[in-house]
Amino acid sequence: MNTQETFQETDPTELARQAAAYIATATGVEQHDLALVLGSGWGEAAGLIGEVTATVSATDVPGFTAPAVVGHVGTLTSIRTPDGKNVLVLGARTHFYEGKGVRAVVHGVRTAAATGAKAIVLTNGCGGLNEAWTPGTPVLISDHINLTATSPLEGATFVDLTDLYSPRLRAVAREVDPTLDEGVYAQFTGPHYETPAEVQYAKRIGADLVGMSTALEAIAARAAGMEVFGISLVTNLAAGISPVPLSHAEVIEAGQAAGPRISRLLADIIAKM
Repeated sequence: MNTQETFQETDPTELARQAAAYIATATGVEQHDLALVLGSGWGEAAGLIGEVTATVSATDVPGFTAPAVVGHVGTLTSIRTPDGKNVLVLGARTHFYEGKGVRAVVHGVRTAAATGAKAIVLTNGCGGLNEAWTPGTPVLISDHINLTATSPLEGATFVDLTDLYSPRLRAVAREVDPTLDEGVYAQFTGPHYETPAEVQYAKRIGADLVGMSTALEAIAARAAGMEVFGISLVTNLAAGISPVPLSHAEVIEAGQAAGPRISRLLADIIAKM
């Protein structure tokens, strides 16, 4: 049975409960307090948060599949922070462009909520529309524009997205680094990069950052009752703003160069959450 068939035949909430139960048994942690999705460039943060107490292969957990993107790990990791919090690191993000359906895209978020997590940290590597944000710049997400033409919510499920990206947690981040800028993130479908015209369109409707993840996950997290913190790593200037052609190799290279610095930043933010 492929991923889409799994989600079509199983209620997504029930599948998330099954995944959470598996994680609890496999990690020995009955409840996690915080969830963390590490996008391109952010992977080193996991090792700075606290002690790794268990690592689970994503393909063993109901509803999860191996990541399709270079730079993403295929594991779910349980970490205990120095102050005793249990953090679930979701290293198997499914992107919308993989064609597995929206339920698969937000399964990790729903699973995190089912493990008991009250807050989630969503990270990504993205294109920047502000020329002052050179590659390697971390930017807080203040809001988003969902350009996927879909939603993880089904039926008459009405969820208020005002202040979706927690003002409280953004304030915590600025306590750690007062120089942090913030901006609006626009999620395109991908996997192709945006055209220069699309980038200008995004800019005109209020976007500062463009990428292929995060917005759908954030909506699902809010629907599940979690507090959401989002932070992007500008890995490149967006098409038409950048003087050179875009490539995934550039994204990986920028993430590796910024990795130690932004991972330390994120770990310090999480310590204060």
